[in-house]
Amino acid sequence: MYPNLLVPLLIALALALAALVVVAVRQPVSRRLAFRQVARRRTEAALVIGGSMLGTAIVIGALVVGDTLNFSVRQEAYGTLGPVDERVVAPPGPTGRAVTERLAALAGDPDVDGVLNAQATQASAVSTADDRTAAEPRVLAWQMDFDKAARFGGPGGDSGLGGPNPKPGQVVVNEPLAQSLSVGAGDPITVYLFGTPQTYRVERVVPEQGLAGVGLGGRLNRDVFLPPEALDSAARAAGAEPRSVTFVSNRGGVESGEALTDRVTTDIRQALGPLAGQTAIDTPKHTVLRDAKQAGDSLGALFLMIGSFSIIAGALLLVNIFVMLGEERKSQMGMVRAVGMKRSRLVGSFTLEGATYALLSALPGVALGVAVGWGVAVVAAQIFQGWSVGGSSLRIAFAITPTSVLNGLAMGLLIAFAAILATSVRISRFNIIAAIRDLPATPGQRPRRRLLAVSTTLAVLCALVAIPAVARSQPDATYLMPALALAFATPALLRVLPRHTVTTLVAGAVLAWTLLAPVIRPRIFDTPSMSVYVIQGALAAFSAVVLVSDNQKTLLRPVRRLLQRPTEGGLAARLAVAYPLAKRFRTGATLVMYTLIVFVLVLLTEISGIIRAGVDGVVTDATAGYSLRLDYNPQVAGDRLLSDLRSGPSAPGIAAVTPLLNATGRATDPGHRSPQPLDTAVVGVPDGAITGITFRERLPGLNNDAAVWQALASDPRYVVLDGFFGSTGGPAGDYYDPGDTLTLTDTRTGRSEQKVIAGVLSNGLVFYPGTGASSTTYPVVLGEQATRELFGTQAQNASALVRTSPGTSPDALATQLQGEQLSSSLVATPIESDIRQQFDSSTAFFQLMQGFLALGLGVGITGLGVVMVRAVRERRRTIGILRALGFRARTVQRSFLWESSFIAVEGIVLGSLLGVLTTWLMYSNSAAFEGLEGGFPVEWTSICGLAAATFAASLLATIGPARRAAAIRPALAVRVTE
Repeated sequence: MYPNLLVPLLIALALALAALVVVAVRQPVSRRLAFRQVARRRTEAALVIGGSMLGTAIVIGALVVGDTLNFSVRQEAYGTLGPVDERVVAPPGPTGRAVTERLAALAGDPDVDGVLNAQATQASAVSTADDRTAAEPRVLAWQMDFDKAARFGGPGGDSGLGGPNPKPGQVVVNEPLAQSLSVGAGDPITVYLFGTPQTYRVERVVPEQGLAGVGLGGRLNRDVFLPPEALDSAARAAGAEPRSVTFVSNRGGVESGEALTDRVTTDIRQALGPLAGQTAIDTPKHTVLRDAKQAGDSLGALFLMIGSFSIIAGALLLVNIFVMLGEERKSQMGMVRAVGMKRSRLVGSFTLEGATYALLSALPGVALGVAVGWGVAVVAAQIFQGWSVGGSSLRIAFAITPTSVLNGLAMGLLIAFAAILATSVRISRFNIIAAIRDLPATPGQRPRRRLLAVSTTLAVLCALVAIPAVARSQPDATYLMPALALAFATPALLRVLPRHTVTTLVAGAVLAWTLLAPVIRPRIFDTPSMSVYVIQGALAAFSAVVLVSDNQKTLLRPVRRLLQRPTEGGLAARLAVAYPLAKRFRTGATLVMYTLIVFVLVLLTEISGIIRAGVDGVVTDATAGYSLRLDYNPQVAGDRLLSDLRSGPSAPGIAAVTPLLNATGRATDPGHRSPQPLDTAVVGVPDGAITGITFRERLPGLNNDAAVWQALASDPRYVVLDGFFGSTGGPAGDYYDPGDTLTLTDTRTGRSEQKVIAGVLSNGLVFYPGTGASSTTYPVVLGEQATRELFGTQAQNASALVRTSPGTSPDALATQLQGEQLSSSLVATPIESDIRQQFDSSTAFFQLMQGFLALGLGVGITGLGVVMVRAVRERRRTIGILRALGFRARTVQRSFLWESSFIAVEGIVLGSLLGVLTTWLMYSNSAAFEGLEGGFPVEWTSICGLAAATFAASLLATIGPARRAAAIRPALAVRVTE
């Protein structure tokens, strides 16, 4: 992922490594100090390496997930297209034959590798192999010359289809159809061609690749290849004609030929001349590869966003470790500074030590990151099976690119280097005498004038930038600029107010703004970018932790009596609280790690709960009483199907049937997110037939939902869309409103009309094609008359909505109808079951992200374990004195366990509260949650389970250090520092 970042990241990493090499060569004393510490402190080194390794693994894992998703979608270019770059579909009859003759001239075009003519029709099939009946209503029957198909595409390339033509009475089927019918070579199948059953025997099964997986726009195509003349004969017998399809292969390979798409498309139009307006010229490979990049990038960015919180936790772990190392070695650093070592060389020593840890963690981090990506791919493969349309689903295949590995490695190392350098500079600033005597740090002094002037200027600039950013609801700047203005104003405030007051006011104001920004400017979430969520979560966690850390004594007042008890337990409790209160920075850094991860875990848990709670409302909004969506072949079904539904064997189970007009077109994006036209499934609704499907937004003047449907019937200018029209990935937002316009085009004739959005549907799932169309085909709903006027004969009744009679099972009726109307290739989709399946898949996807984020929780728990290990070493002499005074080993162990419990509980509670509150504010104000009206549930069971698991893991991480502290021998501890 992100090949554009590879060169900048590698250059930055090379410069950082070069700087480290220069320091190591020019500062031999710093180098020896650094490497000696690494060799001496193996346990701490292992912990630091482990934390840094997790951070690198999370970055690489997120990028590998993006690679996997990108590759999985791109496989459609290989599986269902292969050498096919352009597809020209002509209407049946003389026009189709004329189109075929004109396109033959393209064979001499230097940009074209091949031209292949074929005929196709929508069909259905049934098999009774092994005494078991299996039916498949979604079949494409093809008639093409296998010899020409084998030579189609570049020389030496694999077209996916070859060998001899099927013999009379035999067919070749591809793997998806063979799996659907459970047939193999030699098995009989019945294919319904133009409504008439024809029995064949399977000659062979071919892999779904190239021409063997080709279709007319679907993601998963179940193809049957007929003997020569078989399709023409069946068409003549039925008084019909198949569709004429011409495939064009551009010069080059499967992906490289896509670059010539625009040029070859122009050549095709020139060759067709006046017939271009009567044909559909598709560029499926260009669309597939574009959508693949979009899907891979957006989903990869989603995982990277989730991983960002873990990366922040990993950086904080490194900072915390080096701060503790600095405090532990304060006397040593004071001595080397006293004998003449410059501060810059001390910084160099610490930076070299930290860089060594980071470099040692690089290769294990890469291996773990790849393993994480593979694990996510395996789980995602099961989840995406549920995201199917008409039996078509995204098939996940694990993939990894060197670009992602190098990007992840470079990002992980650079983040570690930056954290180490910043920490090294901070800990090098100490008073030499105080350091040698191991005196506590002096309270902060008033800021110097230069710092005051610079910070005040920056505060004013950030405030000025914040005004237009908030006014325009710019996502990142709306959060960042006010928060930065408050932070930069801190030195000025310290001139007039006490430090505690300033810290509380600034942290409280930043936290309040972070939580209230979605209320004041709800459109800040109308963006596919994930950065706004990272900024929001980080600001909320950091400001809340600063606020809590600076007011710990106030928060502990309710338990003051417990702390003041003159008992062994009270003593252990006082010891457990005293150290975190005295070491605010390290305690705060550990709290941030816990708060960040628990915050996001609770956020995802709450969103999953909202989805589950809202599914009933979504079903009601989407169906408006309809139970089934029917999709069928209009060439075969005609008006007969509708009469059969109303009076046939299944009629008692059907209360009402609403036929829909269908056509294909393209539309501009009313949200102005993409300049490219969007593929649309145009749906024409009969006047007055649909009034119950609801809208989340309506055109001013249309006071209710029925008025929108009436406007659609009476005025051809109006259309309605759903909230996902033109979605480019990321959370749904509010990108367009009623009154906005779009241009709708009939791709066959080139005729366009400007349409006005009359309403935005609460849920438009019933209008999405149920026959495996591309996931980037969006419905546009018009009145029936407006559809006929724009699309002419292309608009046909190819789908219908059905209300079932009371007591009739929609799933049972769907199975019955598909069996009765198999010759019409009817696909019956139970709407409620389909919606609930999609919601189950969404919930599973959130659980997958929670599992991915659990790595970050591992970083936080590791951080707590490191803090406790360092605390034991740092307080070795203190523990020895307490034991010499009579403290029992059990008291010391209990104090360490309670100390880690205190930090863990604070982080868990703070993260949980922030997660629930933030989700509620987003639910109340963000367009992403519109349509989910099941109320806001607090997932107490899941949150408590998460809290219990986190608390138990935290205790397990500190049992070892606590036992080591209890086992310290007093006589040795008070005499020896190491």
